[in-house]
Amino acid sequence: MGIRFRFISASPLLLNILPSVRCFCCKLFSSSTHLSSLRYEYTQTIPYIYSVNRDSILRLLHLCQNIKHLKQVKSLLIVNGLVEDETLVGEYIRLCFHLGTVELALKIFRKIENPSLFLQNLVIRCLSNHGLYENLLSVYMRCQKLGCSSDNYTFPFVIKACASLNTLRTGKVIHCIVLRTGYERNLVVQTALIDMYTKTGLVETSRILFDKIPQPDLVSWNALLSGYSFNGRDQEVFQVFKQIQEIGLKPNVSTFASLIPVCTRLGTLDIGRSIHGFTIKCGFCLNETLVPALISMYGGGDDLSVSRKLFDLLHEKNVASWNAMISAYTQSRKTSEAFEIYRLMLRENVQPNLVSFVSVIPSCDNIQSGESVHACGIKCGLDQQNSVATGLLSMYAKLGVLDSAQIIFDGMPERSLLSWNATVSGYVQNGLPDVGLTAFYEMQLAGRIPDSVSMVSVLSACAKLKITKLGMSAHAYCLRNGFDSNLNVSNALLTFYSDCDRLSSSLKLFHKMVIRNVVSWNTLISNSVHNGDIETALTFVRQMQQEDVKFDLVTMISILPTYSETEKLVQGMTIHGYAIKSGLSSDVSLINALISMYVNCEDLNAANLLFQLMSLRDVVSWNALLTGYRHNNLHREAMVLFHQMNMEDQKPNFVTLLTILVMCSNQLQVKCIHAYAIRTRDILEPPLITSLMCMYARFENVNLCRLMFERADKSNVTVWNAIMSVYVESKNAKNAVATFREMLWMEMEPDHVTVLTLISACIQLSSLGLGQSVMAYVICKGFENDLLVSNALIDLYARCGYISIARNLFDGLTEKDTVSWSVMINGYGIHGDGEAALALFSQMKSSGFEPDDVTFITILSACSHAGLVDRGRMLFNSMLELHGIEPRMEHYACMVDLLGRTGYLDEAYDLVKRLPCKPSASLLESLLGACGVHGYFQLAEEIGRLLFELDPNNSKWYVMLSNVYAAAGMWTDAGRVRCDMEERRLRKVPGFSLIEVKEYQD
Repeated sequence: MGIRFRFISASPLLLNILPSVRCFCCKLFSSSTHLSSLRYEYTQTIPYIYSVNRDSILRLLHLCQNIKHLKQVKSLLIVNGLVEDETLVGEYIRLCFHLGTVELALKIFRKIENPSLFLQNLVIRCLSNHGLYENLLSVYMRCQKLGCSSDNYTFPFVIKACASLNTLRTGKVIHCIVLRTGYERNLVVQTALIDMYTKTGLVETSRILFDKIPQPDLVSWNALLSGYSFNGRDQEVFQVFKQIQEIGLKPNVSTFASLIPVCTRLGTLDIGRSIHGFTIKCGFCLNETLVPALISMYGGGDDLSVSRKLFDLLHEKNVASWNAMISAYTQSRKTSEAFEIYRLMLRENVQPNLVSFVSVIPSCDNIQSGESVHACGIKCGLDQQNSVATGLLSMYAKLGVLDSAQIIFDGMPERSLLSWNATVSGYVQNGLPDVGLTAFYEMQLAGRIPDSVSMVSVLSACAKLKITKLGMSAHAYCLRNGFDSNLNVSNALLTFYSDCDRLSSSLKLFHKMVIRNVVSWNTLISNSVHNGDIETALTFVRQMQQEDVKFDLVTMISILPTYSETEKLVQGMTIHGYAIKSGLSSDVSLINALISMYVNCEDLNAANLLFQLMSLRDVVSWNALLTGYRHNNLHREAMVLFHQMNMEDQKPNFVTLLTILVMCSNQLQVKCIHAYAIRTRDILEPPLITSLMCMYARFENVNLCRLMFERADKSNVTVWNAIMSVYVESKNAKNAVATFREMLWMEMEPDHVTVLTLISACIQLSSLGLGQSVMAYVICKGFENDLLVSNALIDLYARCGYISIARNLFDGLTEKDTVSWSVMINGYGIHGDGEAALALFSQMKSSGFEPDDVTFITILSACSHAGLVDRGRMLFNSMLELHGIEPRMEHYACMVDLLGRTGYLDEAYDLVKRLPCKPSASLLESLLGACGVHGYFQLAEEIGRLLFELDPNNSKWYVMLSNVYAAAGMWTDAGRVRCDMEERRLRKVPGFSLIEVKEYQD
């Protein structure tokens, strides 16, 4: 081939590029052309550069293999003035896009002063194919300014760019140009406009345009169908599909690609199956575009088996198919299966894309799988993509690895609102609501405007911290921005007001909600149950049924604790039946709640059967049944169950140990539980330490209680309360007071339990001085507003002989309960003022307080001390007749004491014989004492015989019976009793008196 060169004068710039051009030409032609065929002509005075003709540059273009070659050819085009050559520049631009050097193509295009329609369309098409829509619109607008025309080939690409960028304003401008240039009747252009308006949300406008088309083809129908599907206009989708069939057009892949997602969204699996059958009939059964959509549809309809079959039928699986299968498992919460598909995808050497990571990250339910996905994302260079980074952030937050989540957040080049929301939510859900609120504040400083998701996290944080004012401010923000219509926000507000004990506000909000779901009802039901308002909870349940709202798992678990009495067993069984019918009866949490319900309703056989039928048990299951055994005093069965629990390698938690501990019948069993707790380190739990101390105290091992206290964590006030309680119960009140002083010295803050225990110690010591000091401390610390403390103080002053102070305290109570009245009545009874006790009892009933069994013990005791027989009889008979209270042994003891004191011994003994159970020793002792006072030795002999049967080794009964005989002058019988006592080697316990001595100092 011959290449002609002509002499031209060269500028310094061209002289600089000459060697590179020369080298390039030599390299390209070394294989086909001899350099000797090139003719060079030089001058001796002026530098020159050679020129290359048009055909030669075309040949050079065909040999270009990289960006370096392209740059050198570009130099030749510029030097030889061939930039305006349409054919050469067109080939050059095609080659630039083919080799991925888009910027080089745009640079040479910008050098063209008057671009032709051909070059304009070429650049626009190439940019569209590469998805560079912003560059496309920039090129088009420049061409418009330069006066370049447009045709039916230009507009579809430009309109598509507007649709992809969602730039409605620019799209309308293009539409005006279409109208001005007369291309509005071109079918391709019309279809592009329909697609653009639907994707920018103007569905009605696109429909108007569609209706103006005289004979729309399938592409136009598909554009409309896709638009309706894209905007969630699901009913219109089916209507358009029906019209397509009616006019006889055969649907293609694009048609079905718009239909199938609608079936997925609506959950209409039956219609989806019909469409699937239609795709098979049309020959698209294994189309790589439709199969992923079908997998998603069946996965969304909980028919994963069909999804998996479709997936397995594919001979060649593209990344979209893998992603669809992963997503289907993830959405169905089949996390292990989703992760297994992801691993299989990697083994098949399929490169994951952005969607792959977004789909699989939510299925990472442990740190190992999460970190492996994270590593793969780094390897693929996608870890910095906002959606992937946000997913990883959420995943680490969900797993509680907040440090890793924070590192990802700090490393994000651009923090979207989604990433901020994930950070705030992560802190709140991991028990750091205060840190979450700080992150929310920083989000606002960063200029991000909170959305409904942000407000759900903020309200959750306010609920956990019980910050009412901030939560109400968040509520106001939601109202101002229209978030209150969002169901998730409304439910979060319900939870906030409920957790902050603002039930009236939550009810008001609930009744204003236009849309409610089962979560809304669950919030109110669980809150009512939590606050002990069982009737309100059951009312909500009935309303829920009336509105045909189906119970879910949370609903049933929430309402089952309300059925805690034998009379409500039928309702509880109804819930059990509903769970079976709903297919939820295999859930472990629900079965545990059912076991607890049967236990509370005293149907232990049903609870045990349900437990035995469980295929999978957790520690809560064992605890629920153990609690049932404890409530029914089946201690032996509980110990056997605890042994079975250990044999099945189910590790007990500290709740299990607490349940077992209270059923220990001897100290050896307590020590075994203690040793097990030390071995499993559950001993660190304060409730277990305090329970062990109380159990050792029950077996009078106070020294071991003190040893445990010394080794316990003394930063917990319950440990101090426990040791003080142990001292009070073991009649060692002085040590209890000393422990309280030590507690104050260590700057521990007592609670109301501490104060109550201290008051009990004062009562035991009968120390008014100490009681007054406690009273001053109570006022100083603000405990006087605590009703339990006030009741204890009334009891303290009454027992110490200051009944007037006790009455003043009682009258000064702003709020009283049944205990307040009972304590004050008992105070009058202790002081023998029966009339005042009866007057107060009448005042109690007139004030609307219903007396309980303890109140009747106090009033009957008061009648006994005052000798008011007739009033006592009347009150005792009214217990069951008027108040429905079944008399207990304590009530019978009070009546026997009353009748015995007043000389009605035969009546008292008749009452003893009518007892529904065996009489207690204290009751018989009281009657025996009365026989001694009234010289009724015949009855005393009978009572003495009953006492000897109860406790033959108690010296007290022998002494009392001997004294009765002696008082009646029956010295022989008195001596016989004394001899029997000596034969049994019994000794009378010597009596002693106590007196409080005050030390005075000058």
